[in-house]
Amino acid sequence: MYRYTENDQKIIEERVAQFRGQTERYLAGELANEEFLPLRLQNGLYIQRLAPMLRIAVPYGLLNSAQFRKLAHVARHFDKGYCHFTTRQNIQFNWPQLEEVPDILAELAQVQMHAVQTSGNCIRNITSDQYAGVAGDEIEDPRPWCEILRQWSTFHPEFAYLPRKFKIAVSGSESDRAAILVHDIGLQLVRNEADELGFKVLVGGGLGRTPVIGSVIREFLPWQHILGYLDAIVRVYNRYGNRDNKYKARIKILVRAWTPEVFAEKVEKEWAHIMDGPCTLTQGEVDRVKQHFTLPAYETLDAASTDAALAAQAADNKAFAKWLERNTLPHRVSGYSIVNLSLKPTGVAPGDVTDTQLETIADLADRYSFGEIRATHNQNLVLADVRKSELFELWQQAKVAGFATPNIGTLTDLICCPGGDFCSLANAKSIPVAEAIQRRFDDMDYVYDLGDLTLNISGCMNACGHHHVGNIGILGVDKKGAEFYQVQLGGTADNGAALGNVLGPSFGQEEIPDIIGKILDVYVANRQGDELFIDTYRRIGLNPFKESVYAKDH
Repeated sequence: MYRYTENDQKIIEERVAQFRGQTERYLAGELANEEFLPLRLQNGLYIQRLAPMLRIAVPYGLLNSAQFRKLAHVARHFDKGYCHFTTRQNIQFNWPQLEEVPDILAELAQVQMHAVQTSGNCIRNITSDQYAGVAGDEIEDPRPWCEILRQWSTFHPEFAYLPRKFKIAVSGSESDRAAILVHDIGLQLVRNEADELGFKVLVGGGLGRTPVIGSVIREFLPWQHILGYLDAIVRVYNRYGNRDNKYKARIKILVRAWTPEVFAEKVEKEWAHIMDGPCTLTQGEVDRVKQHFTLPAYETLDAASTDAALAAQAADNKAFAKWLERNTLPHRVSGYSIVNLSLKPTGVAPGDVTDTQLETIADLADRYSFGEIRATHNQNLVLADVRKSELFELWQQAKVAGFATPNIGTLTDLICCPGGDFCSLANAKSIPVAEAIQRRFDDMDYVYDLGDLTLNISGCMNACGHHHVGNIGILGVDKKGAEFYQVQLGGTADNGAALGNVLGPSFGQEEIPDIIGKILDVYVANRQGDELFIDTYRRIGLNPFKESVYAKDH
């Protein structure tokens, strides 16, 4: 993973010192609330319903064990003993004391972490595929390109005050695991007919109040020009984006108003002025960054004997066999596996991890996966380089620590924002709904029979739980001061990204588990063979689900 240079470290330490002074001035009454607001947002600090919330950047979801131990220290000494992993691969502390935030940032700087540009109207954390570098369907490892984009976007003077927040995602695989179609800019690494590397460029995607699937504005952009082209896109947006109404300020609104074709013309015209300028990448610069993402010291393993032993262990232990099936994936290197650690045990807010669990994960990473951990969009964690011969041992330890729930990709592996329990923007609570669903569907044999299925919950229209792109999406809404929940069906966030359709009138919180049960009954009754929920939905449409849910006996 990328390691700070001396200059990187100095920049972050200077930012911490600067914010310490700003915080002290605010607490002393020397800065008004409206003056402190942009300063705290630049450093990832929000004021939530009950306390400040500090969002920590995790570039493209990559962390090491030393960083996990530091996060555990911060959670224990500055918070309430836990942190939260978000759908954008970041980390949030929900209970810091305002006067202690500079101390937290100073602690994090010791392990090359920061909160810069995790909030505010700027280019946010660059996200990517949690299986980057180890996935079998990878065209090109996206992590070096994400790091190049991170260095380009951090403290970019022209883009510090955009019309609205701005999010970029990069995918390097045939399967889109970075949800590039619902980002302000989505980048897909591709190769042309001459086997030259480049990017397919999409713009104008996003969720929130106006969900939109991104549009392709360039099928192939040579890699040398990626920074200049992104400069052109963001310049056009910065110049023409709506600054009068924050609900109409995202780039997706501009692209939709102009049409993707007109927007592309504007970008091409802007790019023509800077095409071969200082932003043009050289092979030397790319190689400089790539050297931080070299392969671990993989061993040459006897795959045949390892697979035979693993099969025997699975045959003797049904629980281990299910964990292997749901929580591990093939690795591009023979004899290794990708392991997903589930952060979705029933009764725990999805994505929450305690201080002691953080330390346990650090120990597991050191023991089994070269000291590296990845955060996922689904609020889980990944150990990407585990020897198959050590999977049973790892499973036993993960089970004791609470990370071995064998539910990755299933109904109970749901995405859930913090909702009304924490967020001042939320219309309704999310966490109790998630728990009620998990408790209602606790028969894992039934859950496995349903197959791969995504369920996403958001507490408001800002869609931090990505409800628009869940196969089943749940949105918290306010009705005259009471909390209700709207259900959507048919969303996906992969290569064929689609937005869900609203089922109909909303429901009370206590009704939601039974409503989900009715929806699943329709699916089971209508599916053909091993057909997945999303495929059955696309084949039969919304009406059979609506008829069942809103039947007179409901």
